Amino acid sequence: MSVTEGDSITLHTGVTEILGYDRILWIYGPPDIRIADIYERIVTIYDQSVKFKDRLQLDDQTGSLTIKNIRTTNSGHYKLNVLSQQGVSRKTFTVTVVGISLLSSISASDLSISLSLPLEVEYQDRNTYSCVLNNPISHQTKHLDITQLCHTCEDSVQCCGVTEAVIRLVVSALVGVATVAVLVYDFRSNNIKQERRAHVRHHPPLADAVSSC
Repeated sequence: MSVTEGDSITLHTGVTEILGYDRILWIYGPPDIRIADIYERIVTIYDQSVKFKDRLQLDDQTGSLTIKNIRTTNSGHYKLNVLSQQGVSRKTFTVTVVGISLLSSISASDLSISLSLPLEVEYQDRNTYSCVLNNPISHQTKHLDITQLCHTCEDSVQCCGVTEAVIRLVVSALVGVATVAVLVYDFRSNNIKQERRAHVRHHPPLADAVSSC
């Protein structure tokens, strides 16, 4: 499952009610470390490390684990162990935290000119880029998935050389300062895919997103 950095996520046990001697144990990895458990109705959180400091919450009725203000460093495998009179059950949740980073921005008070924001970035296969335009009375966003612009090489692996993409937004004659920014939604996981390069350029006067390889 994927979650955006800064959000909260709850991993559900599927248990409706914890009985007296039931035990719920949560382990995070790699490497495998105990982060929370419930035993004899006593809740214990092991979140003293910087990775989870004060951001874990365990439901004392169901044992479900909530991670608040999640960070990209919290991506990984969350292993649930439930010990009850019915036996032992195990479940693993794989969590990928999507980090949002501001790559570049530009501002201008003269809206009669065309703003251009060229950008060359290193990125992973699954990154998604967004171009955002703000002024006092308007907010517009266009999304661009660079992977859709790539072709398949002879070895059946997606690859890109230098890819140029153009994102265009409609800008009316508005009073105020227009700010254009390019954001990257960075999918961080344990398996880093091959990096590629891309150029992103912004031209506000036109509507529709246009791309070319």
